[in-house]
Amino acid sequence: MGGAVSVEEATAENREKLVGDLKGKATDILTRFPDNRCCKYLIPYLDSEEGKALSNEDLLTFYQCVRTGIDNEDSGLGCYAMTPDDYTKFGGFFNAVIRDYHGDATGTAKHETDWDASGVGEGGVLDVRKLGFDQELSMRVRVGRNLKAFNLPGKMDQAERIKFEQQMLGAFQALVDNPDYGGNIYSMTPNFGEGVENPNKISDEKYQELVDAHVLFKDMDADPFLKSAGISSDWPYGRGCWQSADGQCIIWFGEEDQLRIMCMKKGFLLNEVFDRLNTMLKTVESIEGIDFATSDDYGYVTSCPSNLGTGMRASVHVKIPNLTSDGTDAKAKEVCNPLGLSVRGTGGEHTPIGADGTVDISPRARLFIKEKDIIEKLYKGIELLMAQENKPAEAPPAEAPPAEVVATEEAPKEEAPPAAE
Repeated sequence: MGGAVSVEEATAENREKLVGDLKGKATDILTRFPDNRCCKYLIPYLDSEEGKALSNEDLLTFYQCVRTGIDNEDSGLGCYAMTPDDYTKFGGFFNAVIRDYHGDATGTAKHETDWDASGVGEGGVLDVRKLGFDQELSMRVRVGRNLKAFNLPGKMDQAERIKFEQQMLGAFQALVDNPDYGGNIYSMTPNFGEGVENPNKISDEKYQELVDAHVLFKDMDADPFLKSAGISSDWPYGRGCWQSADGQCIIWFGEEDQLRIMCMKKGFLLNEVFDRLNTMLKTVESIEGIDFATSDDYGYVTSCPSNLGTGMRASVHVKIPNLTSDGTDAKAKEVCNPLGLSVRGTGGEHTPIGADGTVDISPRARLFIKEKDIIEKLYKGIELLMAQENKPAEAPPAEAPPAEVVATEEAPKEEAPPAAE
């Protein structure tokens, strides 16, 4: 923190120094990065009655929550919750950040969960062939989930990461034994401690194979945001995934959230992956010991405030060679931003677009929106995007006709624009 008091040193004796250093650093960062929401709301929060009343222990946790926004000055959010209770315990801070980021000007919106998509499209069917597609699209829907009984990944130590993985083994085995899913458990955890072997440990070669196939995630310790937040600590303990036999369902464990639950396939019916994910979530939630953390105001609890609510990201890979003809996604973003859509490379955030102009498209909204509305927004967004992609190129301006032909009572001859314009 550039000389600020460390977490380990923060005690009653130097509490004032820690608070002063945090506020001073935030003030300095805002002169260069005024959109850093962590710094923007950290200062008034520490000056508030709630901030001043924090116990020394809670102040340390709060520091952990905001540290990534201090270490990474260009953060847009710059904060992560460390426990499911942090959104309440540090409510004055997180509520301001959340309402700002998610665009709730009222400050009173509450999240409502609703997966019933029977009323979207044609009786719940969203067929992209009706949008002109004659080749199957790569479709994916995922959600982030965390269990109430554990700290969020930023505050987990190695022992808790191992304990969480062991807790989930029963759920994963239940899925393996379910004929609708089957599959395998792949774990990167070297061992379960005290000489206990990990029966699902994979080799380094198998791990790389799964990363290359986009089944498993890359080394998180290379991400400076996750590193500052403590989320990537103890790598690779407590990290891995379960994958169904058909390869279409995956549950990551130990990434930014304790669980990332996803379904994917190639096809024409966008509702198929949405419906299958909903069914799988109900199956997982019915397993003993699975109790997801939720908030009355913010829906499902996630580490990052950006994913609160649905925790959902629904995306498709769409080929748009015209809008990406310059080799970038700049034009695609110009079209997608007003539609509330995010544009990424096919390998995820901060990856390049496909050589054939393929990009990953997804609705940005997560919170204060129903799950069924996200899938509908994606469908309508694709429709509008393709309308722009297929829009005929504008013809070069024709030479103006003789002035006497153009001239009318409303546009007298002397006011007709010269042909050069």
